[in-house]
Order: sequence, then structure tokens, then C-alpha cells
Amino acid sequence: MKHSISILLLFIFSSFISIHAQDRLNGRTFATRSVVMAQHGMACTSQPLATEAAIDVLKKGGTAVDAAIAANSVIGVTDPEMNGIGGDLFAMVYDAKTKKLYGLNASGRSPYNLTLAMLKKNGAEQIPFSGPLPVSVPGCVDGWYQLHGRFGKLPMTDILSYAINYARKGFPVADEAAFEYAQLKDLYGNNPNVKEVFMPNGSAPKRGDVFKNPFLANSLEKIAKGGRDVFYKGEIARTIDAFMKKNGGYLSYKDLADHTSQWVEPVSTTYRGYRVWELPPNGQGITVLEMLNILEHFDFSKMEFGSAEHIHLFTEAKRLAYEDRAKYYADPDFVKIPVAQLISKKYGDERAKLIDLQKPLPAVYAGNDKALNGGETIYLTVADDEGNMVSLIQSNFAAFGSGMVPDSLGFFLQNRGYLFSLKEGANNVYAPHKRPFHTIIPAFVTKDDKPYMSFGVMGGSFQPEGQVEVLMNMIDFGMNIQEAGDAPRIDHEGSSEPTGQTAKGAGIIYLESGFSEQTIRSLLQMGYGVAAGTPGNFGGYQCIKFDSKQHVYHGASDPRKDGMAAGY
Repeated sequence: MKHSISILLLFIFSSFISIHAQDRLNGRTFATRSVVMAQHGMACTSQPLATEAAIDVLKKGGTAVDAAIAANSVIGVTDPEMNGIGGDLFAMVYDAKTKKLYGLNASGRSPYNLTLAMLKKNGAEQIPFSGPLPVSVPGCVDGWYQLHGRFGKLPMTDILSYAINYARKGFPVADEAAFEYAQLKDLYGNNPNVKEVFMPNGSAPKRGDVFKNPFLANSLEKIAKGGRDVFYKGEIARTIDAFMKKNGGYLSYKDLADHTSQWVEPVSTTYRGYRVWELPPNGQGITVLEMLNILEHFDFSKMEFGSAEHIHLFTEAKRLAYEDRAKYYADPDFVKIPVAQLISKKYGDERAKLIDLQKPLPAVYAGNDKALNGGETIYLTVADDEGNMVSLIQSNFAAFGSGMVPDSLGFFLQNRGYLFSLKEGANNVYAPHKRPFHTIIPAFVTKDDKPYMSFGVMGGSFQPEGQVEVLMNMIDFGMNIQEAGDAPRIDHEGSSEPTGQTAKGAGIIYLESGFSEQTIRSLLQMGYGVAAGTPGNFGGYQCIKFDSKQHVYHGASDPRKDGMAAGY
């Protein structure tokens, strides 16, 4: 039976383009387009209209942060399934004046009035995926104003005017949004306000349809003129409060009024001479640093890209780091997380020694805490003429978030609370006014203490894998920033989750087209499950690299999304 399954899987993969690697890449490029280069500014987003807005802001004298907010707000209009003012935000900003990297955690907290006992009352083992219960405070708008207050220059009325214009006058729906919209009626068509806002003609907009959202235009105008307090303490907050009460939810006016973002110190590790920066938990960014510290112990200069050896080592490093993610990562205001120990070189060395070069570990566990003491998303990046760079990620979590659209506001509320665990004693166990474990992670790289690269890979739990793959493609396999994002990707599933779901066995490696039959056969013989991945497995990537000697920005954008890189 096992032999038959292997033959079947090899048949499925027979259509894959083989990589006949000589000298590791055989001179082959995976790039689908050229790297974009410009001297004065760069914007890379997953929506061309957002990229255009960002570039226009830069040309008007706006900062990288001004342009990033403009781009984010536009994508909230054009791709409401992915992000918007009902979701959360994280960002890193490199400030050229102070030559320092700043981190912002703009994630929201759970409702005060919803308790663990209430969630577990009917024997539930997990918070519902949609509806009112997984809704947490949206942090996006406060995140915009925190970033703007510290690094912005143009007035918010100008910055948000692009999004307001598209929401008011309309825009043509692009491919990815159209794909998601096709599922909206079945998913949430019967929820309050969904048809009124997103299906005004009786059906969801299709590819190329000009779509308008006057409700969202009104909300954005109020925010632009009245500031963040309109959202958290004013009319919008009161509307959300009333809507949640009417529909069985617990998010209240007090939850919104008490919300604050948090400036945090980014954390880092080195990987073969490059310093990689992430934000600390409640996000999953340090998973990247853990993986890199493990992988640094293996010499990939002697391996072919896409070989079974490459994929095996990558997957085992992922499995080890993700077990720590499941056990430790949570809101640091509620539990002590051994971040310094988890991202230390010593701990990476200990974890690397566990890897069997010939086969996957039969079981993987989180590191012992005593020894240590000794989820749909958009990503964008912008750089300006002064050398400032922004790495920003924003999300509703799932497609269309919770499916809940407050009266007259024009946006979905996120379902990020789904990621809480209901297991008592777990770091990420649900509690009132607590931030859930978060998947969205911006990244930054410095070299010789200078800004080198701002990048991110959207895609829920895949994000750390995607970031590590991009870094390995550049640093270990010599690809440029466009090629590094275009190369076929690897997604391992089967690690323990922060929700409390436990992993069993070695899991399944999902592969994009581009890996050889020999590699697939070898992975099967090692004991992995192997399957063809779907586009949803592999996320989407944006990147800006800075050549400080020439003062030239290099931009890359993922062809898996609708976006583009542009400069001026």
C-alpha cells in the first residue's frame, strides 16, 4: 500500500518542471520579471493601485510612512477580503536620521466581557472561526496614527484621499479579490450588512467590475478628518458597540476606547553575515530567527537548490522552531516568554544537533523551559529619498475576517481571536483584554549596521517558512531579490499550533511546481508525505533592497499576487 501511494504521488508530480541542477542552479533563473530599480523612492505592494498611490505620495514630498499608510488604506478598499480597518497591523521603520530600526505592535486585544469559562461553557475546544466570538479590537487605525505621529509629514486627509476616492468613485476588481468574492455569498452572504455593502447588485463583484463602497468612503473620511479617536472613542466606536450587542458579540465601546498600540524593540540574529530583524511575540517573527540559527549549522553551498537534502533540513528546522512557537508565543503582558534564549546561537546549536540527516524526526517537542532558562494578509514595503524604509503587514486574518460587517461602516471585523487556545495553563490561553498569538510578521535585514532589505511574505502560518526560504535563496543559493521570491516554494504542514492542536508524525510537504521527480521520490523514501500545493499554500512576497553605495533601491513583487514594484 505504501509503495502504491508513492507511485501515485509521483504520478501526480510528473507534470512538474524538473530542476536538473548542475552548479546548484545550472545557470537557470526563476525570475518572472526584472528587478525594478530607482534612486529616489520605491514601493512594492500586492495591488498596483496601492503602489501607484504610494509613489504619488512620495513624489509630493511624503515620507515612506506616509506612502505606506496610503498604500495600506487603498488595499483595504480594493482587497477587503485580505485587510482593512477592521484588522491589525505590525510594522518596522528604519529611520535614516537616527539610523535606528523601530517596531510597532498594533494588534488588538480580546473583549473585557468575554471569559474563558464562557467560551468553554458548552464543551467547546476551540473558539469559533467566524461570527462575533473571534472578533478582537481592530488595531489598524491606531497603528496608522502612531506611525504617522512619529514619522509622517503630509496631513492624513491627503494620505487617505486615494482610498477615499477609490471607495467613493469605484475601481476595477482585480483577479485575486474576484476569486475571493466568488466565495462570499456562500460564506457570509446571510450575515448582517454583507449583501448591502459587498453585493449591492445581488451578487459579488467579478473580475473587471467597477466596484464602489460608499460606506467605507464615509468611514475613511471621518478617520482622516477626526483622527484615530473617531474610530476608538467616537461615532465608529459607538456603531461597532451597538452592532456587536445586537448580534451576540462582546466587543464593546470600552474595549475600543482603551486600545493602545505598543512600540517595541525589534530582535535579531545573524545568518552568514546578515542580521535579520523581527518583532517579538505576540507575533511569530522569532520563528524565523530560530530557524536561521538551526540552518546556519549546515553548509548549503554544497547542496543543490530543491534537492531532497535542502528540503529535508529546511523542514526539520521548521518543525523544531514551530513546536517552540506553539508552546511559548503569546501576549508578553500575560506570560514570560524566554525570547533571548529562544533566539540565541547556543539554543540553535542544541536544536540543530537533534536533526537526523537521513530521515525526519519521528516526534518533535518544544525546548524545555528549564533548559532555556540556563493565520489572509497583505504585506507592503516603501522607501523614500531620505533613506527611510518601512516594512508593514496588515490583516483580517481569514478571508473576510469574521464575516461581521458593522452597520453603515463598510468593512469586515477581523477574526484574530480564533487563534487563542482554550487549554488552561497554555501561554496562549484565552483571557479578557489579551492579545492573541499573531501570524503577521514584517521583516528587515541589515548588513554592516546599514539598512539592507525590507521584506515580508504574507500567508498565515506559512510566513516564517516563506521568509526563511527567501533569505536562503539569496544568501545560500545566490539569487537576486526577484528570483528569490519567484523560485518554487516549500510549505510543510503538520506542526503543533498555538490553538492547542497537537502535531503527529512528520507531516506533509507541499511543493510548488518546479521540483524534480528525484527530489520527490527521495522525500517519500525518507518518510515524509508529499503533495502538490495550491496557491493558498505559498503566500505572497514584496521586497526592497537598498544599495547604500549607489543610493539605489531594488524592488521585487510576487507574481502570485496582483501587485507590482515601482520606483521613481
